[in-house]
Amino acid sequence: MTLHPPAMRNRIAAQLVIEHLLFRQTAVPPRTRVARLFGQSPLCPESLGWYLGAQGEITVGKLLATLPEDWTAFHAVPIGKNDTDIDHILVGPGGIFTINTKHHCRKRVSVGTRTVTVSGHKRAYLPAAEHEAERVSTVLRERMPLVTPVQPVVALVDPKQITFRDRPAQVKVLDARELRQWLLNLQPVLTEHEIAEVVVILDSPATWRERPSPASDDVMTRFDTLDGQVRRARIRRILWQGAGVLSLFSVAVGGAMLLEQALLGG
Repeated sequence: MTLHPPAMRNRIAAQLVIEHLLFRQTAVPPRTRVARLFGQSPLCPESLGWYLGAQGEITVGKLLATLPEDWTAFHAVPIGKNDTDIDHILVGPGGIFTINTKHHCRKRVSVGTRTVTVSGHKRAYLPAAEHEAERVSTVLRERMPLVTPVQPVVALVDPKQITFRDRPAQVKVLDARELRQWLLNLQPVLTEHEIAEVVVILDSPATWRERPSPASDDVMTRFDTLDGQVRRARIRRILWQGAGVLSLFSVAVGGAMLLEQALLGG
C-alpha cells in the first residue's frame, strides 16, 4: 500500500509562524493569578512579532478564502533554506501571485520605487517579494516553460496610512482590505486548463522542500487558546487604565468641590 503525502492545500494560513510561536511559548512560565488579574500578556517579548505575523497571515488567508471557486490559495509554502516560507501563493484567472503579508497595525507606510518605509524605518520588502516570485516561477517553468510570470504582492494589514512616493515596477503593494477587489478586477491571463495544471504542480508536496506536512490537529486549537488569552489580557489592561482615569477624575472633582466649599465658607 502506497501512502500519498497530504496535498499542499491542506496547510493552513500562518502555519509555520504559528508553529514557531507555540514552540517559543513552551519556555514561558505560566502567569500568576495576580498577573492575569492585571492583564499581563501571556506572550514573552520574543513571541510578540511571531504573534502579530500570524494574525496578519490569518487575516489575508481569510480574505483569499472568499474568492470565487476558480481561485486556489496555498499557505505557508516552504521554499529555500533556513526554514523560510512564502506566506501565500494564489492561482486564478488573473494569474499566479506570491503574497507577502506584513502586519503593521496603525503604522504609517511609505512606498517608493525600491523601498518601503514603516514608521521611518526602511524595510527590504520589495526585493524579498521579487525573490519569492522568481523562485515560484522557476519551479513552475520546469514543467510549464511558457507559463505567465508570477506576480509578487505585498499585502499590508491594518496600516494607519499608505503613501506612495512612486509605484514599484514589479511588486504590487496595497492595503490587504483592497486585495480581493484588485484580484477580481484583473483581466484573465490563464485558461481553465492552465490554472488546473499550475494547481497540480503547486499542490504536490514533492514540488517543495522536505515535502512539508499539514498542520497537526492541535495547532490551531493551541493558537486559538493563546489568542484568547492575549485578547482577554488586553481587555483587562484597558479596563484598568480606564479605572485609573476615572479614579483621577474623581479625585480631581472631589478636590474641586472641597476647594469650592472652602471658598464659599470663607
